[in-house]
Amino acid sequence: MRIELATAPGDPRRPNEDYASVALPASGHGGALVVLDGVTPPPDGDAGCAHGVPWYTARLGGALLELAGSRPDTSPADCLAYAIARTAEAHRSTCDLSHPLTPQATVVVARWDADRVEYLVLSDSVLLIERTGGAVTAVLDDRIDRLRAEGRRVAPLRNVEGGFFTAAADPAVTAKAVTGSLPRTEVRALAALTDGASRWVEVFREGDWAACLGLLRKEGPQALIDRVRAAELADPDRTAFRRGKAHDDAAAVLVEP
Repeated sequence: MRIELATAPGDPRRPNEDYASVALPASGHGGALVVLDGVTPPPDGDAGCAHGVPWYTARLGGALLELAGSRPDTSPADCLAYAIARTAEAHRSTCDLSHPLTPQATVVVARWDADRVEYLVLSDSVLLIERTGGAVTAVLDDRIDRLRAEGRRVAPLRNVEGGFFTAAADPAVTAKAVTGSLPRTEVRALAALTDGASRWVEVFREGDWAACLGLLRKEGPQALIDRVRAAELADPDRTAFRRGKAHDDAAAVLVEP
């Protein structure tokens, strides 16, 4: 088994709001990966929370990894629902969890054992699945892309019907996630990326998803992030490649189970 991961803040003066981790059960069978991308609130916005996004992603990511790794009979969607509920309970008494900007995150979780690979994707992080024949599939929740293609303003449409969804304080959001499973024998590798890392494909067009996974395999996740940083620095004013942030937190995980 091969496992590599890397993460880096978009701005070294600010905490990294991404979360990336992998768990291998003590039994030695199977494993789970979790990648979260915390949603940065507006700089002058009051999110109604005393803790902040890094606290939230650490709490939610840790809970989700523990549940996905220790409850093999519980689906990834139910593991996420329990993790959201547990995290909400940890700050319900001090924070306004009904606030639309309450701390929240995108989610990728994948879990494997000897028989199958299960996965869940919520919002704009991505899971890459390489099949044993070499084909690479990107599992995407494309709601944000579809809204933008319609010319709609995305921000007011977070966690509302007809919009897009993130993990915040409502466990019911897991019903909106993209989920699936595959026979374990059909999967050669998995890779999870926050949008700060996937912009190598989606923004800078340096290669397709298969090339991205090939880069991860050959040079590792840190090399992918380094290439993203180089592309960002080459376009500091965001004129050649339009994007919300000049530099974004980035996280990448590669697993060859």
